[in-house]
Amino acid sequence: MKKLHRIMKVLVCFALITAFTGCAATQKHESTGQYVDDTVITTRVKAAIFNEATLKTLQINVKTNKGVVRLSGFADSAKSVKRAGYIAQHVENVALVENALVVKKD
Repeated sequence: MKKLHRIMKVLVCFALITAFTGCAATQKHESTGQYVDDTVITTRVKAAIFNEATLKTLQINVKTNKGVVRLSGFADSAKSVKRAGYIAQHVENVALVENALVVKKD
């Protein structure tokens, strides 16, 4: 009986350790809270860009990882590229903007 009790304790400890490390953030993965925060930031940046009449939102992709926003896609002019970066930088909780927008040539 003591042996069974000891085995159960070890299994419970193992399960708890596995559960806690599974929810922790690593260098390549985000925790659930970070993912939700990044999703909120992405949504706010997309909304801010959408509200800017001079930018074509369907041509701009927004991705966020740990507060760093990456803009990719196309813009009509260099002025639009700068404007999109400026708008993204001024959204709440944005740590950094990586502006990889390309000016589309006609």
